[in-house]
Amino acid sequence: MLFGRMQGGAGADRMGRFINTLPLRLDLDGTAVEASLRITHARLAELLAHEHASLALAQRCSGVAAPPPLFSSLLRYRHYTPPVVSAIDEVLSGVEWLGGEERTKHPLTLAVEDFGEALGLTAQVVAGISPDRICGYMQRALEQVADALEHAPNTPVRDLDILPPEERAYLLEELNRTAAPYPSEQCIHQLFEAQVRNAPDAVAVLHVGRALKLRRA
Repeated sequence: MLFGRMQGGAGADRMGRFINTLPLRLDLDGTAVEASLRITHARLAELLAHEHASLALAQRCSGVAAPPPLFSSLLRYRHYTPPVVSAIDEVLSGVEWLGGEERTKHPLTLAVEDFGEALGLTAQVVAGISPDRICGYMQRALEQVADALEHAPNTPVRDLDILPPEERAYLLEELNRTAAPYPSEQCIHQLFEAQVRNAPDAVAVLHVGRALKLRRA
C-alpha cells in the first residue's frame, strides 16, 4: 500500500483518501537474502512513480483479465504517532466513543504496526484460517531474515525457514498421526477376501477407463 501521494502537487488534498494499493511481485529464488531485500526496496521505490495509478489501471496493464483479482493478499505498514492527549480531549469534548472494527475484502490482509518503540502484527483472514498462525509465519520469517542478515547474508532467500517449531510439529507429526486399529492377526490375502465378501461389486482396479471389480466367482 502506498501512502501520501508525495508527487500530488496542488489540489491533491481534494482527491479523497491518501492511500493507494498496487501489486508488487517478489522472486523467492536463489537470490541472496541481502540482495533480495535491496531488490525489494528498489521495486517499492519505483512504485512511487505510479502512486496516482488506480487499481483498475494496474489490472488493465497487467494482462490479467477481470474478473480474477490481481492479487489476493495485502501487506500494510502502519506508523502510529502518539497523539497529544490534551488536544484530543478538547476536540472530542462531549463525544462518546462506541468502538471501531476493521474490515477487508481480501482473503489475507497483514499489517505491520509500528508503535515507535515496538512492532506488532495484525492479521485479517477469511473464515477457516487462523490469524494467529499467519502472524506466527510472519514473525518466524522476520526472525529468519534478521538472523541471515547478521550471520549469513548470502543465504538464498528461498532457503529461509518460515515454519515456527510448533507449526512444523503440527504439519509433520500431528497431521500424520494416521495409525488405526486393524486385524493384525490376519494375512493380507485374508483381508482382501473379507473385503470381497463385504463389497462384492466394488471396483478393485481402474486403468485407462477399464475397471476390475471384486466380484466373487
